[in-house]
Amino acid sequence: MKTHLRFVPSVAVLLVAGLAWAAGPGDVNRLGKDLTPAGGEAAGNKDGTIPAWEGEAPPLPGWSSGKVRAEYWKYKDEKAQFSIDASNVDKYADKLSPAQIYRIKNTAGYRMDVYPTHRNCTLPDFVQENTKAGAAKSKIGADGWSLADAVLPSVPFPFPQSGVEAMWNYLTRYQGLASEWQPGAHSYLSPRPGTTEGVVYTWNQLNYYPWAAKGQHSPHDFGGMANGTFYSIVEPIALAGQALVQRYYFDKDSEPFYYFTGQRRVRRLPAYAYDAPLMGFENNYPSDEMMLFYGNPDRFDWKVVGKKEVYLPYNGFAMTNFNATLPQVFGPQFINPEYRRYELHRAWVVEGTVKQGMRHTAPKKVFYLDEDSWVIALGEDYDGEGKLWRLLEDPVLPVWETHSCISGPETHLVDLINGRYVADMVIIGSGKDLAFYTDPGEDRRLRDDFYSADSLRALMER
Repeated sequence: MKTHLRFVPSVAVLLVAGLAWAAGPGDVNRLGKDLTPAGGEAAGNKDGTIPAWEGEAPPLPGWSSGKVRAEYWKYKDEKAQFSIDASNVDKYADKLSPAQIYRIKNTAGYRMDVYPTHRNCTLPDFVQENTKAGAAKSKIGADGWSLADAVLPSVPFPFPQSGVEAMWNYLTRYQGLASEWQPGAHSYLSPRPGTTEGVVYTWNQLNYYPWAAKGQHSPHDFGGMANGTFYSIVEPIALAGQALVQRYYFDKDSEPFYYFTGQRRVRRLPAYAYDAPLMGFENNYPSDEMMLFYGNPDRFDWKVVGKKEVYLPYNGFAMTNFNATLPQVFGPQFINPEYRRYELHRAWVVEGTVKQGMRHTAPKKVFYLDEDSWVIALGEDYDGEGKLWRLLEDPVLPVWETHSCISGPETHLVDLINGRYVADMVIIGSGKDLAFYTDPGEDRRLRDDFYSADSLRALMER
């Protein structure tokens, strides 16, 4: 019989708070010195199991955009140091999240392969300069959740004093001006218990961040737009041609518009956000869990619990091998461990509890934000009874084009109750790499007016 675990912050979480937790806006000159450019602790840990921050590691000679990244990573030939499975999980429990422990103990054959830790996440020079220039100016709005002021692109709160500040560091992490999952990218939903066939969707998606252009920008620029998303379905045939554009803002609700091929109409979807289930995933994938958290942080009270040394999915280059096939990687119960890499890193632990008067199907969330990039690499959902519900993972990936780290090319959600998992943002089997843009050039998709109902209508109805 399966058991539920409840999250209780361990003493280790609270005691590792350390150096960066004690820093404040007046310490901006420490960034890039004894603190990483994003505000993490540059020094390694006392045990030597986490090394000092290394700075950016460029690709091996011969790499160019469009080639398989895993083949040009400096550490591509490393072997796992050890594996964590049901036979030894208790030995490593202090470096695991409750959801990771539950997954290992309750899934036959599942394991986590742990590799040497590499800390190569950095930021381009202009983002580092903006972080120093804006650290004392960044403000949360009077509503308690919106980003009222910041110098972007940057880490607006390199020394977070509240949970919502840490969440905005994640939501404004520098990923370039735009990132694209090209036509042929996939989403995979594992089979229902007792069946063998999973669900596969094929699509194209572009995420655009207008404030990430070089220079200095405010959350009030570009009409207050935080990001724009364009998504179009390629397969299955029954849904092919359907498309979505959605605008997210720094201080108000999102604006989603959907094109239905059968109606040849663009319609607004006013409730397509937060915990609204994404279409096609049989209620296994909430809208706000793309990349583990997507959209406004306004429904939760956020609290920084502290920092914790934890095994995070990290340097996820194996999942960028777009020449691998879906059956090679995605099994009926879990992803092939050979395509997963875990490393020991320090992470900010941020807990979200749904606000009084608000609702959410997962009223409590716990996120683990990598200290060197502010990427949410690990998390867990709790249900209305406070019981552990989902394991959330998204590997940290260094991107050479943007000189930064991003949420990796695979969002991974595991329902610990029904046993099914979702793998989204997948380029395995697509034959195409992720594309990153740092300059708009003449690409009309890299303008804020592309993410509108009129634009979607003109694009899809012609």
